[in-house]
Amino acid sequence: MKKHMAQLFMAGILLVSVFFLSREGAQLVNKEIRKKGVIVVDCGHGGMDPGVIGVNQLKEKDINLAISKKLGKLLEEEGYEVVMTRKEDVGLYDSESRNKKVQDMQKRCQMIKETKPLLTVSIHQNSYPDEQVCGPQVFYYTDSVNGEKLAKCIQEALNEELEVSRPRTEKANNTYYLLKRSEGVLTIVECGFLSNGREAALLNTAEYQERVAEAVRDGILTYLEKT
Repeated sequence: MKKHMAQLFMAGILLVSVFFLSREGAQLVNKEIRKKGVIVVDCGHGGMDPGVIGVNQLKEKDINLAISKKLGKLLEEEGYEVVMTRKEDVGLYDSESRNKKVQDMQKRCQMIKETKPLLTVSIHQNSYPDEQVCGPQVFYYTDSVNGEKLAKCIQEALNEELEVSRPRTEKANNTYYLLKRSEGVLTIVECGFLSNGREAALLNTAEYQERVAEAVRDGILTYLEKT
């Protein structure tokens, strides 16, 4: 009887030990996830601002939102905290604002400033009068060394994973509002051209949106590993 009681006692101690060890392990994992830091995914346009109107009346703001959501989820799965500038079809402006576009951009910059992320990626779609022009294009601020590095990593991932027939190289820019006014490392990712029939059709599918999001994620991860 005493032997049986001793065995039960030892089993109880073992279970309690396993519980606390597993709890401590989970806490360590959560701390490690938090240590990875924050990434801002800026979803371009929204609300009254549709952005580019492409082939078949595709609205840039809708494609941006779909890809941004997928990208945010992928980055969270990698252990990063993701802050999205918008999660639905809204603009970042007050209804009574006299210049909603300017206020929208200012609020995006303010959100980035307050968040102090590892980096920011702004998702957009492109357009051009020549309907044959296509392919993803990544922009960085002219004087940003790390911005150039991030843009290069994302551009190369997009070129490779989307099997771009005419690969582009990352481009410097000193006129885009977000690039000029945002703090920290930021790139603008033009995922494709809504003015190109074939690319617009692809960008309107969940499968291709996922491929784009995966490529952007891979570019981000490559940059973070290098830096």
